[in-house]
Amino acid sequence: MDPDGPPATTDAPSDRVLTVPNLLSFLRLLLVPVFVWLLLFVEADGWAFVVLLVSGFSDWADGKLARLLNQSSRLGALLDPAADRLYMIVIPIGLGIRDIVPWWMIAILLARDLLLLASVPLLRSRGMTALPVTYVGKAATFSLMYGFPFVLGGQLDGLFGDIMHPIGWAFLVWGIGMYLWSFVQYWWQTVLVLRQMPRVGSPMPRVGG
Repeated sequence: MDPDGPPATTDAPSDRVLTVPNLLSFLRLLLVPVFVWLLLFVEADGWAFVVLLVSGFSDWADGKLARLLNQSSRLGALLDPAADRLYMIVIPIGLGIRDIVPWWMIAILLARDLLLLASVPLLRSRGMTALPVTYVGKAATFSLMYGFPFVLGGQLDGLFGDIMHPIGWAFLVWGIGMYLWSFVQYWWQTVLVLRQMPRVGSPMPRVGG
């Protein structure tokens, strides 16, 4: 729950498609190829930076508006995290191709996500689809989502680039550290689930004589 947001609604997510939050999520998805074109094909780093700023603002706005306008939807619950994950893959790979971010950092991020995917069938065997998001995981994603754009902004000439460069790398280094720590937390939670919860369909242990 966002402590700065409006009170949470008790209404269940609807099947609506044409909502303001969903349109913002669609916009974020449409901006992915625009970002790739600007970064890799025309190397317009300034405009690519602007695209990331717009995407980041829309990511914040769609959640706020979903609660404010009571427009939470099942489609939005899928689109928003899908857009986040797509950006977390496309942005570092694009920056790696441009030699702005070292590939070993990108390999750490991608390997972490792939290894977490390995826990999905284990959780499903216990009747779970996902683990609760940890504060460290949220902070890690927040740091990376700011770190990558600021590192890109650090490529710009002048005072702006000089300011963005150290800020971006500070966010990025802290984000990667927390990303790895959250990986340890999620896998430890997975181990606890496997040890304490029975398999789906297995008989419950008898209690008493």
